[in-house]
Amino acid sequence: MIVTLFVLVIPVFLITSNVRWVIAAPFLYSYGFDRYDIPERTGIERSELLSAAGQIREYFDNGEEFLDVRVTQNGITRSLYNEREILHMKDVKTLVRGVYLIHVSSAAFIGAFILIGLWFLRRQFIPYLARFAALGGVLSVFLVGLVGVVALAGFDQLFLQFHLISFSNDLWILDPNSDYLLMMFPEGFFFDATMWIAGSTVVEGIILAMLPLLLRWFSGRRQSMGLSELVHTSEPSPEVSPHK
Repeated sequence: MIVTLFVLVIPVFLITSNVRWVIAAPFLYSYGFDRYDIPERTGIERSELLSAAGQIREYFDNGEEFLDVRVTQNGITRSLYNEREILHMKDVKTLVRGVYLIHVSSAAFIGAFILIGLWFLRRQFIPYLARFAALGGVLSVFLVGLVGVVALAGFDQLFLQFHLISFSNDLWILDPNSDYLLMMFPEGFFFDATMWIAGSTVVEGIILAMLPLLLRWFSGRRQSMGLSELVHTSEPSPEVSPHK
């Protein structure tokens, strides 16, 4: 039972790790702003947009209840989002903090599983751990690959269902022509973020799936090197003839 739970927790840990990484990655925001020409759409300079993105990332980590993003536009510093957008971001923060909690909890479980296994079985636990982690890696690739296929087939519907499931109100229904939150972060931005998360998780899953092979290769290499050293040390030393 505990092993099954460990395998199931692996994809949870990988996905939530990559979600945290994507949320905190400044390059993703600059990439999205450039790709979707957000300065032109919003009338806000790129540097101010990057500042706004930084304020959003900080908001997810601080104790503030409401988001107050301030930018300078046409020489005037003002709050960027309206009340509806701010209330929606409060819901988003709750969701993000929930993801962070799941990430920390899954990491704690994985760490405890490994430590307990090593405590009782010592080095004998390592091959078992490699196999269990490999199963988790395969499961991660399968699950993310399945979601990736669905996203490629119809991301708009997947995005809609995500909002319907994640939020208990309709504050997320905004106007892309007047609400800056949607102008800054169009659907394409979230599609790219999803692909980054999926791609990173697949790569990590593949690496985990290869752990038993890597372990066997490493063990075989160590045995080969040990045998070579044994043969070398057991060879008789050449006799040295005395000088006349």
